[in-house]
Amino acid sequence: MKGKWWSVVALVFIASIFLSLSSCGRSQELVGISIQPTSETFGASNIPVSGDAGLHLQLRALGTYIHPPVTKDITSKVMWTSNTPQMVTVNSAGVITVTGATCGATLISATVTTNSSSGGISSSGALVTGFMTANVVCFTASGGGAGSPALTVTFAGNGSGTVTSSPTGLSCSSPNACLAQFASGSLVTLTAAPNAGSLFGSWVGCDTPSTANPCDVTMTTNRTVTVTFN
Repeated sequence: MKGKWWSVVALVFIASIFLSLSSCGRSQELVGISIQPTSETFGASNIPVSGDAGLHLQLRALGTYIHPPVTKDITSKVMWTSNTPQMVTVNSAGVITVTGATCGATLISATVTTNSSSGGISSSGALVTGFMTANVVCFTASGGGAGSPALTVTFAGNGSGTVTSSPTGLSCSSPNACLAQFASGSLVTLTAAPNAGSLFGSWVGCDTPSTANPCDVTMTTNRTVTVTFN
């Protein structure tokens, strides 16, 4: 009986060693990424968008792992990307910065390619990505701004392209509208540049003919123009 009991103990001991080795042999797997904060808003409706240029924030990327379950700060190990870099940029360290060129909302992503092992991250699969939202508030006259008038550019049509201004201050790409403030009484020239495969169509809201490119706008009040790319 005593020998039988020792046999059972030996089997349990061997099984525990086997399970331990099996667990150690499994790679720690990244299963999710969260970004802190989950959203951030810059500027105010009574502040020109150009006045927000340079505002910045440090983001943190937190990785959720299994085998064993743990959460790690992987801010320096992810690939950071801004969906609208003309509005908000993000560098390799996870610092987002407002450009002051346009307003709206954009997604900032943090991605790890998990079919490789580097920098202490080891898991299986393809890509693991987390997102946060960055917002830049647009300037509006109703917001109490007492400065110069604002010029807003919007897009129409099935094509795509970009619009830039002279003097500088306004730069945007379809389909994202943009806004900038210019001195009262100044003449602003907008130039539309279609992307490959698209054509410039027309303007609405310019002081020059609708089919002329560039478009001239005299800033005596808030103005909105729309460019069509076909």
